[in-house]
Amino acid sequence: MTSFSWRLRAYYEDTDAGGVVYHTNYLKFFERARTEWLRSLGFSQARMAVEEGVLFSVVELTTQFRRPARLDDALEVRSTVALGGGASVNFQQEIWREGATPELLATGVVRVACIDSKTFKPRRLPEPLRKEFA
Repeated sequence: MTSFSWRLRAYYEDTDAGGVVYHTNYLKFFERARTEWLRSLGFSQARMAVEEGVLFSVVELTTQFRRPARLDDALEVRSTVALGGGASVNFQQEIWREGATPELLATGVVRVACIDSKTFKPRRLPEPLRKEFA
């Protein structure tokens, strides 16, 4: 699967005093969507860390904020993936406000490295995951 969509709502805890989603929370939304994507494919990051000795680390991130999300907005995080080198994955992610006229709020490009849980050195992606993202 090379694309995934995950829905959420902007809660009070996500916003600043003006009811606008605080900028760092967009990164949390991106992260949660990537985690839910892995989960939907049957990959638990906790299990992979213990059983396979694999962790994932964000090594590069660019984000563009276009419009503000607000308290109670229904949001959708859309993600696509492209394999990088043998030890990395590149995610293109977008956050959309849902509704009669969906609106693009933020975009991000996230490069995630696969690393060894003991040495923290780059390590090839597990083959089953690599096949899912190919």
